[in-house]
Amino acid sequence: MAISTSISMLRSKAKLSEKEFGALLDVSEETVMNWENGTQTPDVAQTVRIAKEFHISADKLMETGMKKETVMPKGNEIKPNYAKLPEWELYSKSLRYEYMQSVEEGLDIEQYKRLFDAIDALPPNEFKEQMADVLFDIVSHADTVEGYPYNEPSDLKGIQALCGEYDFPKKELTEEALNDKIKGAWYGRICGCLLGKPVEGISCEELTSLLKETGNYPMTRYILESDLTEDMYDKYKFPLEGKCYADTIEWAPVDDDTNYVALAQVLIRKYGLDFKPKHVADLWMARQGKNAYCTAERIAFCNFIKGIMPPYSAMHKNSYREWIGAQIRGDYFGYINPGNPKKAADMAWRDACISHVKNGIYGEMFAAAMIACAAVTDDIEDIIKGGLAEIPTTSRLYAKIMSVLEDYHNGVGFYEAIEKIKEEYDPSNSHGWTHTISNAAIVVLALLHGEGDYGKSICRAVEVGYDTDCNGATVGSIIGIRNGFAAIDEVWTKPVNSKLETSIFGVGILDLDKAAARTMKHIKGETEDEEDKKKKRKKS
Repeated sequence: MAISTSISMLRSKAKLSEKEFGALLDVSEETVMNWENGTQTPDVAQTVRIAKEFHISADKLMETGMKKETVMPKGNEIKPNYAKLPEWELYSKSLRYEYMQSVEEGLDIEQYKRLFDAIDALPPNEFKEQMADVLFDIVSHADTVEGYPYNEPSDLKGIQALCGEYDFPKKELTEEALNDKIKGAWYGRICGCLLGKPVEGISCEELTSLLKETGNYPMTRYILESDLTEDMYDKYKFPLEGKCYADTIEWAPVDDDTNYVALAQVLIRKYGLDFKPKHVADLWMARQGKNAYCTAERIAFCNFIKGIMPPYSAMHKNSYREWIGAQIRGDYFGYINPGNPKKAADMAWRDACISHVKNGIYGEMFAAAMIACAAVTDDIEDIIKGGLAEIPTTSRLYAKIMSVLEDYHNGVGFYEAIEKIKEEYDPSNSHGWTHTISNAAIVVLALLHGEGDYGKSICRAVEVGYDTDCNGATVGSIIGIRNGFAAIDEVWTKPVNSKLETSIFGVGILDLDKAAARTMKHIKGETEDEEDKKKKRKKS
């Protein structure tokens, strides 16, 4: 009830005229009329006096008459709108992936398949979420099936105990040569990401058709907006209009694949080379909004907010725990550890364990170690095997990469090898399309068949589909640091104009040349630069 109505009711009940009511309160008849018609409101002192004269509380007098349905419900009457919550934030919406993931991990849950299917088919509501919690409890306590052939720990000590060894000749680098390689790594990653970005999410079949229709198959260049026609926009199910094409951008656009390399540089600046997993979690919460994170990263971010910290943040209701998210985050740890794949992999583990387990972690360690190797050798197989030496020989990822190498030596061609990946990891299913192992295998195939050429390598990584921007970026980092910036044709680097847009608070648009220079300082152990020192002095 509005205060104007309260005053009118009080006056009527007391059988007072506006003039009599005003005299009682030492205000004019006109003032009372204004109070009652709502054009004027009594001040605090007048409100208190009215309440005192008529023996009611001031709170009661000032009730605003909110409609019942807008009053905050009590206790368990408050319910989230489950239908509106994103899939990446609601466990009950990812049960199909949980089942596939758990079976691949060797968990003995086959007897619950029909239960998974039945609960997955329910409409999104609190009861479905409660039943999904039961499934999570089942998965969390499931035994491993007898005879499961893999041993896949997630802790660093356990991982390192199962790693093999691999040694290879390493080149000595001058500071000038290393500087060129680091610059090549940054530009290599960003341009490789840009190559795959416009078609991220397209089906393998549509991508092949599009490339053929635009005269770019096998792929040799960027996909351009000028390649496309109105008929193509209508023809393809994948939305081609409005994407970030190399002929329409001012600089490299925001992408999670490139955000992470920039964020890792911030991590080292803030916490140094001995950063801990919790530091990564803290940085994520402080430097980016929720929507900057996808799949396993989004789950981990939401877990941080709830107070669930590493390593449990990677395990709690995370159906995406072996997807590609960590594999795209390890590049910077390779950049700052040239020739030291073990140290690169150690840092990659500290980053990966906050959101991933098992092969999800190994993917980041593998990528970071390959980059560290690529800085000091030109031999592609040494790069791959040097990376493999940092992950368990008893893992599915190790077995898959070794089979790719075996096929390569047995004369299996690039496209035939890709078809074998498709048979094992269905690209029409998000789990197969985004899994660490399928995409790591594509990265290795692109390296082997790209023959050390930057353009050819990133094109092989992108043209087959799957996670195009991720794979283009990872291959771009590896070949970029192997060959150096001077060996990357300007046709690739020119569109980015030496700048990278990020969604990282306090970074914004990153100058790539300055980022490369700062990386060189981090290699030398100089994790704090003058800019950081100035900020600290201002705070103190």
